Amino acid sequence: MIAYPVAANRHSRMMGVFAHPDDEVFCAGGMLAQWAEAGHETMIVSATRGEAGQIQDAYAATRNTLGTVREEELRAACAQLGVRHVECLDYRDGMLREVDEETLARDIAAYIREFAPEIVVTFGPDGGYGHPDHIAISRATTLACQQIAAEGGRAPHLYYSVFPRQHRLLCHRLARWLTARGSAFHGSAAFVRALALLADEASELGYTDDAVEVQWFPAGFSIVEQGERGTSLYLIVSGQAEVIHEDASGTRHVLQTLELGQFFGEDALARHQAQDASVVATETTTCLVLSAQTPTLFDGRGSDAHLSGIPVGGDGGDEGEGDERDGIADPASRSERERGRLIRMDVSACLDHKIAALAAHRTQFAVEPAMFPAAQVWDLMGCEYFAHVALSTPADDLYANSMDDALWQGARQRQVVAVPA
Repeated sequence: MIAYPVAANRHSRMMGVFAHPDDEVFCAGGMLAQWAEAGHETMIVSATRGEAGQIQDAYAATRNTLGTVREEELRAACAQLGVRHVECLDYRDGMLREVDEETLARDIAAYIREFAPEIVVTFGPDGGYGHPDHIAISRATTLACQQIAAEGGRAPHLYYSVFPRQHRLLCHRLARWLTARGSAFHGSAAFVRALALLADEASELGYTDDAVEVQWFPAGFSIVEQGERGTSLYLIVSGQAEVIHEDASGTRHVLQTLELGQFFGEDALARHQAQDASVVATETTTCLVLSAQTPTLFDGRGSDAHLSGIPVGGDGGDEGEGDERDGIADPASRSERERGRLIRMDVSACLDHKIAALAAHRTQFAVEPAMFPAAQVWDLMGCEYFAHVALSTPADDLYANSMDDALWQGARQRQVVAVPA
């Protein structure tokens, strides 16, 4: 255990306690960077080394080396955030819920006592999206802080990192970016891979409401039919397709060939291209599909079809916007206003640090910060949300019915966590 002398000024230290390397970026990366830039001490404690995670870059690690590599990635990411103190515990990835809660809490409490942070941040009771390890570390960290408070020690303020649904659509943002470019975009294989990872993570954490799929189309399949309303944005992952226009006489004209890394679909993009045309796979073709609607098994095709998927969100903006779309009330917007209050922190000033920290986790996110349009994509990560936890509240009450609690869906509150001078 390392000794961390307590500085004289209050609010001088913050600790994040998480389950895996990379949790720190999504939960509190921007806030950690802001505190570090203000000259305060920050620390990350990871209960595991993430050795059970997927390997997105096989050249970066093997199954035997993944735990060691991810710990190194965590330290590199924390360096990007300005976090000076990093500790990895020896618990097994994927097994935290099997660990005795008192034992885990005792280990966490020891680090809290040594580092003496004013602020401790961890996952909320739902673990962000239900991950068992995240839920276990939340419970143990809460218990550790409660034990320190009960002992009359210098208990920190405990905050849960919360992921309220943003009700934005990545497909719309990308379509607007593509139309603004005024020319066809052709992304590299690395871009395709990175965007697939970003889209999946953004959807899982509630940053966006897109339905994200990877779809396979055999040669000759009409992926988009002429005259159809575009509700999805397609990115070619492999294969090739042709843009074909059929004139009034029934004659078909090939307008364009689409290859790896090219987008098509979505009304805004189609209008910009001025192409009332079909997109047909000329060979076996795989696409990353970002949709404003959840696909169903009974989708209709053609310009006159009325069957479609279920809307999953809107291109969200400020509070009060997006309550109705196409005359249909949006229940998600209503429910947000009825939910509890959250602390909303604008971390856009430190977004470059946050993105660089994400890129440091190479085995999990093979991305390069310069790949993406910052204003349209990365601003999805420009705000972080937190809930202040009353340590006097019994743990069982904090965790009761957590999946439905107002804490996890709360309103978009424009309150910013102030960093003391």
